[in-house]
Amino acid sequence: MLLERALDAYLRHVTIERGLSEHTIAAYRRDLDGYCEWLAAEGVTDTSEVTPAVIDRFIAARASAEPAPASSSLARLQSSVRSWHRFLAREGVEVDDPSGRLRPPKAPRRLPKALTIDQVERLLAAPSAEDPIGVRDRALLELLYATGARVSEAIGLDVDDLAHGDVLRLRGKGSKERIVPIGSFARAAVDAYLTRVRPALAAKGRASARLFLGARGAPLSRQSAWLVIRAAAEKAQITSEVSPHTLRHSFATHLLQGGADVRVVQELLGHSSVATTQIYTHVSVDTLRDIYATSHPRAR
Repeated sequence: MLLERALDAYLRHVTIERGLSEHTIAAYRRDLDGYCEWLAAEGVTDTSEVTPAVIDRFIAARASAEPAPASSSLARLQSSVRSWHRFLAREGVEVDDPSGRLRPPKAPRRLPKALTIDQVERLLAAPSAEDPIGVRDRALLELLYATGARVSEAIGLDVDDLAHGDVLRLRGKGSKERIVPIGSFARAAVDAYLTRVRPALAAKGRASARLFLGARGAPLSRQSAWLVIRAAAEKAQITSEVSPHTLRHSFATHLLQGGADVRVVQELLGHSSVATTQIYTHVSVDTLRDIYATSHPRAR
C-alpha cells in the first residue's frame, strides 16, 4: 500500500476504533509524517518496501540528528513506527511486520514535580476575587487541585457534569469516564463562578454547554488555561516551574502523604494501571526518609 494511504488508514483506526485523544493522535501524526518523509527521500514509496534494515537506518538517523533528541522523544517515535507497522500486518495489508525486533529505549523515569501545600494555597489565592475573570480562574485552579483532573479534562467539562453535587464526572483518555469527589472549597469556588460570572460570559458568545468560558464567551482553550496557571504562579511568587500538570502531580502526592491508598489514587487519576500511579509513591518515600532522618535518635 502507498505510504500516504497506509498512514491515513492507521490514523482513522486510532481515531475511530481506539478513540484516542486528539493530543495522542497529533503526536502519532507528527512522528509518522516525519517517518514517511524520510522513507520517500530514501526512495521508499510503498509499505511493502520497508524492511527491518530500513527501519534501523531511520532510527539511527534520528538518534544522530542535531540537536540530539531526548530519549523520551526517541522512544515515542519508535513506539509510533512499531504501532503503525503492527497495524498494517494485523489488517493483512502487509504479510510481515518489519518492526518486530524494534525495542524502544526505556525512558528514564522522572519523579513528578509537586508543589508544597503552602505553595498550592498561595497559587489558589492568587486570582482576584473582585475581578470576574479572577473568580473564573480561581474556580479552575481549585477544581484542578481538588480533583486531580488533567487540564484537557477540566476545560472539557460541561455544566451538567456538576449535577451530582459533591462529585464530578470527568472524561479522560480514550473517552473513559470517572467520578471524583470535588471538595467543599472547589465546589464553593465553582458555584461562585457559576452564579456571579458565567452568565455574563455566556451572553457574549454563542450558546455553549462548557463550564469554563473565555472572556468573549467561547469555551476556554487549553492554551488559555495554561496561561491562567502561569499567571497565578507568578503572582504567588512560586519560582519553581509550574506546568499544566503540576496541580495534578500535587493532588496525587498530597493524597499519598496524607495516607491515601495508592489504588484509590489510581482510580481518582484515571490511570489504567497502578504501575503508572506508583511513581508518586517515590515522592512520599522521600518525605518519610526526611521525617525519619530528623526524628529517629540513631538515624544519623
